[in-house]
Amino acid sequence: MSNAESFADADADLNRAALEYHAKPVPGKTAVEIKKPAATQRDLSLAYTPGVAEPVRRIAAEPSAAYRYTNKGNLVAVITDGSAVLGLGGVGPLASKPVMEGKAVLFKHFADIDVFDIEVYARHPQEFIETVRRIAPTFGGINLEDIAAPHCFEVEQILIEELDIPVFHDDQHGTAIIIAAGLLNALELQGKRLEDARIVVLGAGAAGIASIRLLMSLGAHRNNIYAIDRQGVIHTGRRDLNPFKFGIAADTDKRTMRDALVDADVFIGVSGPDLLPPDMLATMAPRPIVFALSNPVPEIRPEIAWGVRDDMIMATGRSDYPNQVNNVLGFPFIFRGALDARASRINEEMQIAAVKALKDLTHEPVPQSVLDAYGLKALAHGPEYIIPKPFDPRLRERVAPAVAAAAVASGVAPAAPAN
Repeated sequence: MSNAESFADADADLNRAALEYHAKPVPGKTAVEIKKPAATQRDLSLAYTPGVAEPVRRIAAEPSAAYRYTNKGNLVAVITDGSAVLGLGGVGPLASKPVMEGKAVLFKHFADIDVFDIEVYARHPQEFIETVRRIAPTFGGINLEDIAAPHCFEVEQILIEELDIPVFHDDQHGTAIIIAAGLLNALELQGKRLEDARIVVLGAGAAGIASIRLLMSLGAHRNNIYAIDRQGVIHTGRRDLNPFKFGIAADTDKRTMRDALVDADVFIGVSGPDLLPPDMLATMAPRPIVFALSNPVPEIRPEIAWGVRDDMIMATGRSDYPNQVNNVLGFPFIFRGALDARASRINEEMQIAAVKALKDLTHEPVPQSVLDAYGLKALAHGPEYIIPKPFDPRLRERVAPAVAAAAVASGVAPAAPAN
């Protein structure tokens, strides 16, 4: 059986299981639970009228009291327009609902954060922005999800500026944070420095652009990063670039991915399946790093890549290979830290704190519970362990406090938020 047939059979089995999982025993993946007693007449008089009037008066007099008397401080909106859903494209808001419910499951399971998933029909980004603006008082944070580039950049920036709660587009920054953490460890293992590394990024959408921006903030040199879109290398001489692509353009005479990959130290793929030919991989520098993150089929399949280079470190977006770049390592704990600190935004300092916490965690001994969860006898910092595993119980206790501390230190959260 060929690799392609093997992938197809596995996908068919997974699809059948997924439909069963979503439909039974009841449709959907989330529900609302009651957190206070509702068994007696007095319980109901406290939960609703007349007792509810007193917290209403307190919040009207002091809006921050909503964090004391309502669920606002632990409630996040996972919200989308359905314009860029997974690898399926613009399937629309209703079809995106299983994904948004799934994100809610991850928030609750990993960080005990409650979520309302909200799917918005919006013909224009401004309609979407206005919808989020109007519903924002309900929430302690906004997780933007599956919004197509380049509109996602504008949507996020406007909402960050206008709202007083954290707004975070996970497809941009969540992916970038996990990539950066893994890459810093991989560079260390390969005896290279971010400041000197030549990096090729295939894909100039939300994840690609955000990753480049974050890597530059961490020390990568702009003219050593070659972003590739459908027209080739994004360089300063091009006249077809929107402001977001121009912000990552390199001053270079390289024009094609083949040009860019010669002697490159790093390849990061956030694009599509089978787009890195083996002969191009062969031209990369000694001890290369390959992050082929297209899912479910990477830009180059690991078994093919290893047949070309035995000196590389590789990561994918798949759970059945080592070094899975998975956003669940980031967003639940980033929001947990932001909510705990009562931050008004998630800024670059908080993102970098998350990168460093994730990077450092892989240098520590791995708990037995993680080994048991993945059926492993041993796991240690090295070429097949450059980022933590999603079921590592230490993620919440390391990443969330680091993010909260960075929020306070950078001035976007009070030093001691009130209860």
